[in-house]
Amino acid sequence: MRQGGMDMNHAHMQMHSEMNMSHDGQMQTKDHHQMQMAHHDMQMTGMDHSMNMDDKMDMSNDMMMHGGSMMHMGNLKQKFWISVVLAIPVLLLAPIMGLNVSLLNFNAPLIEGIIIIAFDSALYFYGGMPFLKGAKAEIQDKSPEMMTLVTLGISVSYFYSLYAFIANNFLSPTNHVMDFSFELATLILIMLLGHWLEMNALMGAGDALQKMAALLPKTAHLVTENGQTRDVKVSDLQVGQSFQVRSGESIPADGTITEGQSTVNEALVTGESAAVVKNVGDQVIGGATNNNGTLTVKISGTGDSGYLSQVMKMVQSAQQSKSKAEDKADLVAKYLFYAAFLIGIVAFFGWLPQGLETAMTRMVTVFVIACPHALGLAIPLVVSRSTSIGAQNGLLVRNRQAIEASQHISHVLLDKTGTLTEGKFTVNALIPAHDVDEKTLLGQLAALESNSTHPLAQAIIAKAQEESITFAAAANSKNIPGVGIAGDIDGQTYLIANGNYLTKQGIAFDQAAADQWAEKGNSVSFLLRDQQVRGMVAEGDTIKDSAKALINGLKQRGITPVMLTGDNQKAADHVAALLGLSDFHAGLLPNDKQKIVADYQAKGNRVMMVGDGVNDAPSLAAANIGVAIGAGTDVAIDSADVILVKSEPSDILHFLDLAKLTNRKMVQNLWWGAGYNIVAIPLAAGILAFAGIVLDPAVGAAVMAMSTIIVAINAMGLTAKKVTTA
Repeated sequence: MRQGGMDMNHAHMQMHSEMNMSHDGQMQTKDHHQMQMAHHDMQMTGMDHSMNMDDKMDMSNDMMMHGGSMMHMGNLKQKFWISVVLAIPVLLLAPIMGLNVSLLNFNAPLIEGIIIIAFDSALYFYGGMPFLKGAKAEIQDKSPEMMTLVTLGISVSYFYSLYAFIANNFLSPTNHVMDFSFELATLILIMLLGHWLEMNALMGAGDALQKMAALLPKTAHLVTENGQTRDVKVSDLQVGQSFQVRSGESIPADGTITEGQSTVNEALVTGESAAVVKNVGDQVIGGATNNNGTLTVKISGTGDSGYLSQVMKMVQSAQQSKSKAEDKADLVAKYLFYAAFLIGIVAFFGWLPQGLETAMTRMVTVFVIACPHALGLAIPLVVSRSTSIGAQNGLLVRNRQAIEASQHISHVLLDKTGTLTEGKFTVNALIPAHDVDEKTLLGQLAALESNSTHPLAQAIIAKAQEESITFAAAANSKNIPGVGIAGDIDGQTYLIANGNYLTKQGIAFDQAAADQWAEKGNSVSFLLRDQQVRGMVAEGDTIKDSAKALINGLKQRGITPVMLTGDNQKAADHVAALLGLSDFHAGLLPNDKQKIVADYQAKGNRVMMVGDGVNDAPSLAAANIGVAIGAGTDVAIDSADVILVKSEPSDILHFLDLAKLTNRKMVQNLWWGAGYNIVAIPLAAGILAFAGIVLDPAVGAAVMAMSTIIVAINAMGLTAKKVTTA
């Protein structure tokens, strides 16, 4: 580390291709490149990007989490639509609950009954199978919840309808036995729709990221065994093969250059606009543009490590996670199950003196009315709306527990580089020695850095190009760990070093000037020839435009923003002052951030951690909510609960506002969904029979339908416009 400098210089002195971290002041490249192997990898594994998200969702391994057990939901889209077809004859022919009136009547009761029972059976054992399996898992876990309540409803509806068919057509009962086929069909369809909406919403959140695949060309110039090229689909490329990319073309896949030299524009992939010099042995990123020259590249990426593949895994993981609001839904369902079961049994024995048929009717009515039509849609409809709005605003919620946890956040810990700042450096000062002019100094710095892809090196090269300074790459260029980079220019050896090296070697330099620029948040490096300082260069990161708005927005919401950085105290003071931050921690090592998160939590605080680097991953996972910058590493993203796709810090405010409204809608819908049951179940059991009030099944059906409609309308009231004004 140089005196008066920043941790940035330490990173600058490392071999850039070997770096593994991206903490403040230590910009990584290797893992960044691994993450940015992004968008092409899934095509390389045969997973066509043209495949619609719904189709991916429909894979047979779709899973949902209920009662702590994994339940195989199967192909939900297919299951729902087939169930719709199976339900049509039932909905047309079966009498609506308690009315003994159907939409169609062919005056052939026996034939109609046979048709209804046949389709009832198909619906129950096909469309209802996910709920039957889910109920089995919940019961095995000794925790009956939503799936058990649904199973109670559809099972009673099905078997009692079967009994009604037999009784009405073959046993000649005194009174017509009520049929619940209509309710069986509607409950199965509504519950399947609810789960499909929820899964579809989560899958749809990845649509914005899927657009990254559009950076890739459709074809690639594959190099054959005889050295010739032939055009193939990008999706046909395989690891180990080689392709050729010509001037002006997009690079179709990640890999390592085996022939050629060029500059590559990686702006669309990494967000860094500077052209990057590429030589044999360097990595290239799929989606970047080859500016000049022809390159031969050996493919090194794998499908499983691709960014989109990682996102798909995250979404699948999100399907299996449950927010506290969903736990509340299951908790409500659990209480409703016990209440309905107990009240139904009590109603049976209470009405038994009136006759077995009356007692059975009351009990079955209780069980059927307990079916959670509205409750089953309460959360999925809100999640669907919320996730869609989030995707439109560049938010991907990986773990829905973050929505509930957001209400209690007291501190937001912000990694500086890449989060509050661009992570893209500019030359802020060139201070040549008395016998050197500024252009000469810049040209010699650029010559030494021309073989480096490090952000600090690229800033120098960009500055030289901006000044129209011509330079050739230094000969015999080599990295000197802990010192800098050396090379020969015009037969003389030059060295870029940090202040620490100069101090240890007893080399004189302008300490005051170096400290002055370091205190402004710059990384200061020195150019030496024959152990004499030829000049110094100060390079600084740029604060993101929306960073100030984020800090102010958090304060307005009563949340304390805290900056975490590897920079020294003076540099951190400068950035904190610019952003209006009073709380920050400087000089942090990679593992310090996790300790800080733990310290805040130990004091009773609820913490949100925002970061983008590999070293941020432990703190992202440990925080109450981990938020990853979309342009960060795959490791950081995989450790986060929420991803900011557009890498805009102010999107954190959008998430907090969206989560606030989502929580509000969830609670409202839970009350609407459960309120119907709370009132209807006791009335159906006849608790007010002494006053002549017994809930008629037809009235119960109407109220049930109204409750479901209200839940749907309330969920649709969640709009993107309200997020900006929450």
